[in-house]
Amino acid sequence: MKISDVVRQKGAMVVTIVPEASVTDLLALLAEHRIGAVVVSGDGHAVDGIVSERDIVRHLHSQGADVLAGPVSAIMTSEVRTATPDHSLDDVETAMTDHRIRHVPVLIDGHLAAIVSIGDVVKNRISALQAERDQLVTYIQS
Repeated sequence: MKISDVVRQKGAMVVTIVPEASVTDLLALLAEHRIGAVVVSGDGHAVDGIVSERDIVRHLHSQGADVLAGPVSAIMTSEVRTATPDHSLDDVETAMTDHRIRHVPVLIDGHLAAIVSIGDVVKNRISALQAERDQLVTYIQS
């Protein structure tokens, strides 16, 4: 299965935030969309970074509440692992596990097109296992 199959099932909406936005603005965005990470992009197309709930918690712990007034660029991860629609789901799943990441932006010709989360991967795995189980039950009963 390819990443394009996952994106087709979940949709391609990606929430972004500009690097100069405050961490407080980021928190509002995460809460509004009920998501765990946001792609940081100055133009809505390029991936400048990614910032997650974990990033916020780690920086709050090390820097205190002052981090909330600072820019998202100060806490974002700049080296972002990305995928293309042609990447296999297995490869992305392995990268997520090996690098302990939960969100992978999907790029087409270098432009942000979607994002895949570990939840999307798990949902896909469960669906595949359910389909396999149903096929086996049908085979056994016939």
